[in-house]
Amino acid sequence: MQKLEQIYEGKAKKIFKTDNPDLFWVVYKDDATAFDGLKKGTIDNKGALNNLISIHFFRLLEEAGITTHFVEAVSDRGMIVRAVKIILVEVVVRNIAAGSLAKRLGLEEGTPLRHTIVEYYYKSDELHDPMINNDHISVLELATPEQMSQIKATALKVNDIMRAYLAERGLDLIDFKLEFGINNQGNVILADEISPDTCRFWDMQTREKMDKDRFRRDLGNVEEAYREVYRRLTS
Repeated sequence: MQKLEQIYEGKAKKIFKTDNPDLFWVVYKDDATAFDGLKKGTIDNKGALNNLISIHFFRLLEEAGITTHFVEAVSDRGMIVRAVKIILVEVVVRNIAAGSLAKRLGLEEGTPLRHTIVEYYYKSDELHDPMINNDHISVLELATPEQMSQIKATALKVNDIMRAYLAERGLDLIDFKLEFGINNQGNVILADEISPDTCRFWDMQTREKMDKDRFRRDLGNVEEAYREVYRRLTS
């Protein structure tokens, strides 16, 4: 497959056309941002690790019957994905209070939630990704009620699969973000990435953070944490 011109560059990835109009070539970057882009930096080998970790999770979920945009790996930093139109709703699934939820609800970070929480955010850099609900989604025509019902059910299924899988490897899935897209057949499928950039992973014994919070909070050893996540997934 041939990589053609670049069509998009985001905070963490570049996307290129290929000689197949139904497929894109994604390249993961080492760039890191936090706090709505106010903090910027570079994490050595982050792009490669996020790509390999995302591939691992996509394959796990595909085996469990969840359709994703992933097609194949093409390098340590690259993957081929199906073309989708991204739905502008970021889905956040929370199992344990951390980050913005802990601050918003006045909970101590690390407090287990009585049940899993699913939140939606409007994917808009200009508006700083505000939290929205199903009524907002309907008014903005971001997705249909049927699509949102499918998205929520899939997000909860992903949570169940990943949480059990990670627990076997000594990692607690605190919370994570998912994005979905509509493929050329009109179906809603899982897209974007699943990595320490988009998930909070804590060591189940030490409660050490193994994700992007190490960059956000200047905890150090960021690359080492990402690498340890990948080691546990593949060992």
